[in-house]
Amino acid sequence: MQHDRFVGGNDLTRWDTRLGQFLAFVVGRASRILGPHAALILTLAVGAALAVTLTAVFAQVYEAVVEADGVAGLDHPVLDTAKTLRSPALNIITTAYTDVGGTIGMPLLALAVMATLAVRRRSWTPVILIVIAGAGSLLMTIAGKSLIGRTRPPLVDAVPPYEYSASFPSGHSLNSVVIAGIVAYLIILRLKSPHARIITAILAALFALTIGLSRVYLGHHWLTDVLAAWALGAAWLALVITAHRLYLTARTRRAGAAASELAPR
Repeated sequence: MQHDRFVGGNDLTRWDTRLGQFLAFVVGRASRILGPHAALILTLAVGAALAVTLTAVFAQVYEAVVEADGVAGLDHPVLDTAKTLRSPALNIITTAYTDVGGTIGMPLLALAVMATLAVRRRSWTPVILIVIAGAGSLLMTIAGKSLIGRTRPPLVDAVPPYEYSASFPSGHSLNSVVIAGIVAYLIILRLKSPHARIITAILAALFALTIGLSRVYLGHHWLTDVLAAWALGAAWLALVITAHRLYLTARTRRAGAAASELAPR
């Protein structure tokens, strides 16, 4: 636990805001009653409910923006530009790459990383965080597609194999932000070198960025579907990381209380 508590000189169990202190108090109480891991799962479940609600609110705002032709005014010009960049070879490479962030590639990648981290650390925490992060991402994608039902770009403008589900949000883009982000976070917790932490964060960001852009290049999503997915994914990722910090805080305070009780008086 102490290995995960500090990132550089920053103590993840320290809360400077009143909201953070209140949340730490509530989760600490839940941890004493349910146990640390159960409290973590409960916190993440509440966070997932908030994330789905956020998706519903975001979907309404998004729909209003599209109807007003705000940011959505970029969709057609960007797709037209993407079409000029295509070539048979690049289409094949991009399709293979975007499949890494798909419904088969991303779960397999997440499972491999999750198993490796869990075994090396002898901890269930990576399993809990990655599974619930991925599940929340999936729920947000399903909720967004059901609420908006936006049509994808015309098939004539897309590179096969074609996709027929709703366009908003881009599931590949949302999942890549969440999974790459939580994996990077778990790795960064154990890295001592500032440069290694920066490189890890940059690689995760580049992966999410390029997966999202690949969806636009292939004509499988509008640019605004990808932008919305990135925003939703970042919000859910922040909730998952906050839940883990609260878990660490509860564990640290619990250990401190136990040590005080055992100390000679």
